[in-house]
Amino acid sequence: MNIEDLELFVRTIEAGSISAAAQQMDLTPAAASAGLKRLERQLGTPLMVRSTRRLRLTEAGERFLVHCREALAALDAGRSAISAVQGKVAGRLRLSVSSDLGRNLVLPWLEEAMDQHPELALHLDVGDALSDFYADRIDVALRYGEPPDSSMVAFKVTDVERLVCASPAYIRQHGVPDDPDALRQHNCLLYRMGERIYNQWTFHGPDGRPVTVQVRGDRESNDADIVRRWAVMGRGIVFKSVLDLAPDLIAGRLTRLLRDYPAPRGSLWLVCPGRRQVTPAVIFLRELLREKCAALIASLH
Repeated sequence: MNIEDLELFVRTIEAGSISAAAQQMDLTPAAASAGLKRLERQLGTPLMVRSTRRLRLTEAGERFLVHCREALAALDAGRSAISAVQGKVAGRLRLSVSSDLGRNLVLPWLEEAMDQHPELALHLDVGDALSDFYADRIDVALRYGEPPDSSMVAFKVTDVERLVCASPAYIRQHGVPDDPDALRQHNCLLYRMGERIYNQWTFHGPDGRPVTVQVRGDRESNDADIVRRWAVMGRGIVFKSVLDLAPDLIAGRLTRLLRDYPAPRGSLWLVCPGRRQVTPAVIFLRELLREKCAALIASLH
């Protein structure tokens, strides 16, 4: 069977239409439709029931889809194994990364990596919601916080400070908070994930004891990059990772506040669902991220 036809079948089901799958694979809808018909002829049974509104798998299609995905995964694993033996950074890497990191830091770093290794192909999934490694077919994810699932393979990239910052324009208009409690008098920009709003900000006081303040503001978003942009626009005070804010701090778009009240440190991790996904490309990415993050953090001191 044609491997491209197998991939086309899987993508058609995932995308929900032949035309969407064709666009993903740089095929014309006619060529995609012909490929699916060719696959059905080879198997001797219809795999999908087509209508003007949607596609529906037949019983045979549902059973074949499971084996088709397994076959394609096995082929990817075989390619990765060959690359590992050869020490080549090659193949398709499916990476999930949060919105701020993906758009503002990691994207140019990935471009540099692909320029160095032209046989590397990238599928980049950008968003703050946690990815499902298996449903979303993700090889590796770059996320804040140590993963709770011990069955996963996790590499620490760096320890990370969280900073309170505001734009020079906001500071001129509203002043500087002297301590965490003064944040209650300021407009704080809030991040939301699902039903949880991160409106409790914790710091270490001069005596080392934790100080937690419940803040509020007139803006909240489930996109961390939007929260950062509001801060740059002078709309309020933001509390985020130093990596997320570094470009704005370096350019003077944001100013650090409450230096005498550091927040508890976090960490950035590169996470794979299992050992099979730890390819030369992932190892290369780990070292690249460690180098770039260390240099960026050092530039702020």
